Amino acid sequence: MNDFTHFNKNGEAFMIDSSGKPATFRTATASGRVLLSRTTFELLQTGGISKGDVISVARLAGIMGAKRTSDLIPLCHPLPISSVEMNFFMNVLDCSVEISAEVKCHGSTGVEMEALCAVSIAALTIYDMCKAAQKDIAIDGIGLIKKTGGKSGDYDINM
Repeated sequence: MNDFTHFNKNGEAFMIDSSGKPATFRTATASGRVLLSRTTFELLQTGGISKGDVISVARLAGIMGAKRTSDLIPLCHPLPISSVEMNFFMNVLDCSVEISAEVKCHGSTGVEMEALCAVSIAALTIYDMCKAAQKDIAIDGIGLIKKTGGKSGDYDINM
């Protein structure tokens, strides 16, 4: 169990003590996508989804998801998030909605989970709002793209 930071020497789950770590500026960017049929994708593009403006609602849901991460993931610390930026790209080639979230804070632990949660909740919101039009919607490729700050240093999937 030594490789996992949220387990003690007895294998019991616990919340990491970050009180001794200095507060530093940290960022994290995550992405993912929602795969739709051509028909559902066109309904989304033209505003034909009966539940309303899907992307606007998904943007707000993603921001709320980032802010509520510590309520959803049991061992996450509540963080003083200073910014959540959600971006959506309508990919016509594969009928997908590509989602990215960048989260920033000045704190003693990273914001990777907040960025991942933001993308996940935004994707689930798109699923929820489009499910009446399509039953086989898929969510794909959610992952960390980049992080800065903290003891473990920077990470960029493109490096």
